[in-house]
This record gives sequence, C-alpha cells and structure tokens, in this order.
Amino acid sequence: MRGVPSTVPHQSSTDLIIIVANILPLIGVFIGDWNVWTLLLLYWIEAVSTVLLGALKSLFAKQGSPDVVGQREPLHELRQKRGGWRPLPSLPPLYPRNVPFALSIVGVWGSTILPISVLSWATIETPVAMSWEVAVSVGALLIAHAAEFSVDYLGTKQYEDVSAREILQRPTQLTMGVMLLGILALTASQLAGIAVLGGFVVVKTAISVSWESTGPISRTLQAWFDRLSEDRELSRPQPEPDLPDEEVQSRVTVSPKSVLLGSISTTLLTAINRGVALLLLGVCAAMLTRHLVWGGVGLVVLSCVFAVRIASYYLRYGTIEYQRRGDTLVAYDTVLKAPQWIVPVHSRAKFEIKNAIPDRLFDTGTLRISGVKATPTNTVQFGPVADLDSAIETLGLPVRHDGRPDQDPAVVGAALILALFFTVVPLLLLGSSQVSRAEAAGGLVLIAPFFLMLIGVLLYAMLARI
Repeated sequence: MRGVPSTVPHQSSTDLIIIVANILPLIGVFIGDWNVWTLLLLYWIEAVSTVLLGALKSLFAKQGSPDVVGQREPLHELRQKRGGWRPLPSLPPLYPRNVPFALSIVGVWGSTILPISVLSWATIETPVAMSWEVAVSVGALLIAHAAEFSVDYLGTKQYEDVSAREILQRPTQLTMGVMLLGILALTASQLAGIAVLGGFVVVKTAISVSWESTGPISRTLQAWFDRLSEDRELSRPQPEPDLPDEEVQSRVTVSPKSVLLGSISTTLLTAINRGVALLLLGVCAAMLTRHLVWGGVGLVVLSCVFAVRIASYYLRYGTIEYQRRGDTLVAYDTVLKAPQWIVPVHSRAKFEIKNAIPDRLFDTGTLRISGVKATPTNTVQFGPVADLDSAIETLGLPVRHDGRPDQDPAVVGAALILALFFTVVPLLLLGSSQVSRAEAAGGLVLIAPFFLMLIGVLLYAMLARI
C-alpha cells in the first residue's frame, strides 16, 4: 500500500472549496505585501486546526494501524482494545484503539511546536500584516476543513476505509511544512521573494487537495504523489474475535477497586517517561525557588497526566467480564459490547498466577495466559480480581499455582536493610563538612544513577516476596 489514504474514489464537491481556500493567500503575496511571517501565521493557524481535526477524525477510523519499529505511542496498551463506542446515533463509533495515535500528534504539538512558536512570536521584530486578506484566508481554510470533514469524511463514510495512521499523515506533513516555513522566516530577509512565497502556496494547495478531497482533481494529484512516495503499509483490516455459539455458563465480574489498585504501579511508572520526569523536576524546582504559581500549574498538569493514565488502565481492564462459554474463556467488554480475546480452556495455552506487586500489597489476583493466538504478544491478562481463587473455581480454569512464591520475611528484611544502606551511606558522604558543594553536586550526578538502580532492584525483590 502506498503512502496515501486508501479511500474509495468518488466525486466530491469539496475540490473547488479547497482550491479556492488555499489559493486565497496568493492575493496577499502578490498585491497585499505579505511577508513570510504573515504567511507563517496563516498556516500555523491552519496547522493547529488540522491537528485537532485530524486527531478527531482518527478516532473514527475503522481500519487497523500496523506497528512502526522503534515507535511507541502514548497509552499504547489501548491499541489492543476491540470494539467501538457510539456517542450519538448519528455519528459512527469511536474506537479506543485509536486514542494513542490522536494523543501522539497532539502531544508533539503541545510539547514542541507550541512552545517554540510562542517563543518565536515573542522575539521577532517584524510586524505581521493583519488585514482583510488574512482574515478571509483563515476563515476560508477553516470552512474548507469543516466541509471536508462533514461532506467527505462523515457523509460518504470515508472513515470505514482508512486507519488512524493514514489520517494523521496529513497533519504531520503540514506540521513539517510549517516548520520549514518557520526556518525560512528566521533565515530570510524581512520580505521573502514573491516566487518563494507563491511557490510555497501552490505546493501546499496541491498537497491539501490530494489529501483532503476525493474528487477527480484529487485523484490525479494522489496518483502523482504516489509515484514519489515509498511503499509503506499504513492500514490493515482490524481482526475482531467472534463469540462462540455456546451460552454463558459462568461469569466473573471485575471489581473496580481491584482494577484501580492494580493501576498504581503502572501509573507510577509513568514518571519514568522523559517528558513526565522533566515536568516533575520542573515542579520540584518551582517549589524550591518559591515560584508557587508555576509549581501549581505543573501540579495540575501532572495530575491530569496521572488521571489519564489511570483512566486508560481502567478502560483496558475495568470494563471486562470474564465468561465461560463451553470450553472457551471469553473476555467480554460490557461497555464496548465486544469480545476482547478468546482462549480455549483445554489447549496449549498456559494459565499462570502473576506475581504482581499490587496483588501482593492489596490482596488481589491476576493471571497471565500465554499461547493465545490472534494477539501481538501471544499473552493476555486475566484480572486483577478481588478473589482470584473464587474466580478460578467459578470458571474452571486449569491454573498453575507455582507462579507466585510464598511470603519470605527473611528476603523482605534483607532487601530492606540493603536498600536503606545504599540510601543512607551516599547521603552521609555527600553531607560531610569535608566535601564542598561543587564536589557533592558532581558526586551526586555520577553516583545517583548507579545507586538508584541498586535500590530499585532491592525494593522490587522486597515487594515481590512481601
């Protein structure tokens, strides 16, 4: 599959709207004395709207998106979610598996493009020509996007034939174009040449028509860009497991409390993420320097990040009902009304008790089921549930009970003492009066990663046998 959306060809009335909306900036370039900063402002506003609209469109995409080696989206675990939720009868279903793709493009803008843009606009001295041409161009581009979304994407059910990865190629390319124009604005003279700005408008118009419309002009441009693009798989059919014909013989409902308790370790691991770790350091620095306003803003953002992480974990495991249908175990989502995975009980699949730290701390239970076909990792999770033994008996599962070791106070005590030793000794050395502040800071930078690694291993060993 080529690097263009796999849409069904049809006549579209949006070709003319999109062409006119994108050609309007030429009026400002040729007769309105626009400079490169004015054009950049126009396309920056369009890029923001394209990113937000693209994120919304990606949620409706029905086709599956293949993985990209070395790339991992936020809330990646939701990609294994099956089924969709229809917010309104007049709208198509929203698919939770597409949420990671929407967050990835919005996150890139929020963490990089937006701060750089604000800093650039605050430092430039060249005035931006605010005129009727700018207002008309912005309005026309926004109307064109809205018309394409309503008429083409929703009206002709284009969402059935595209994937989230395909949809988000468009805002990604426009983002790159805005960055290129920004570099031109920073390096060029106050007024870039008419040929340069006009050429940028023409190329951008061709790309917009090829991606936003499915009319005859669009198909011609798509074929031309197709020759310049590499073969890449951007979409594939999304497999959906079929429910067995047998009736439900027994079922186990997940306890919301158990799921929320099980999300604690996953939520805390979010702090390892570079962006979250930098935000956490920034909040600590703001509090230490008594910049309470910035510290409060950072705490609000951190709270939102952790809340989204908990909601993602709950959406993955908290709405599941485990059903025994004949000789089959089914994980059925009661909100999305769709089976998530199906495992024959008497097969090569292995049912093992997971030695999860939250289960040991909060007396919950989780199973790891390996050898499951039609899943990327061939492994699925059962639980966490409040009473694992009762769930195993109710569903009649062949569980191996040697996967979770018994409590060992000797291991817990030894690991705790060693962890305290590796924590206190470096602090005493760094706090010595014979060590200067510069030496202490340098030593902390050098030895902190090593000691943190040791302390982490010891704490894990302690909690795994608590």
